[in-house]
Amino acid sequence: MAFQISQTFLNLPVKDLKRSIAFFEALGFAFNPQFTDDNAACLILSDTAFAMLLTESYFQTFIKKDIANATKTTEFIMAVSVSSKEEVQELVRKALASGGSASNEPQDHGFMYTESFQDPDGHLWEVFHMDPTYVHEA
Repeated sequence: MAFQISQTFLNLPVKDLKRSIAFFEALGFAFNPQFTDDNAACLILSDTAFAMLLTESYFQTFIKKDIANATKTTEFIMAVSVSSKEEVQELVRKALASGGSASNEPQDHGFMYTESFQDPDGHLWEVFHMDPTYVHEA
């Protein structure tokens, strides 16, 4: 039996929760106030995908290992799909103008266009648009 995930929650440690909230609001994202307080903020990525921005001290309560310093090491790349190449460019432009930093050069593969940025804590975000006619059903 194959599992189907109904919702996705990515948990990210952040140094300054208010700064992180302001950064993602400047990009046009909203937060779910029901799951937002002084320790955490629920960033709404889509109807089924969320990023929980957790203060480092609160994040530490969920783990036994050290928190990775995302400005020096890469723990993952969060890839998010948008509906057009122009939306990719706009979201990355907003990220760079709001305190994010460049990550990689844009890549145009014909069927897929990507750009990326680092948020203020160094987490890597890749924004892409893929031609929906290219995707084949499995």
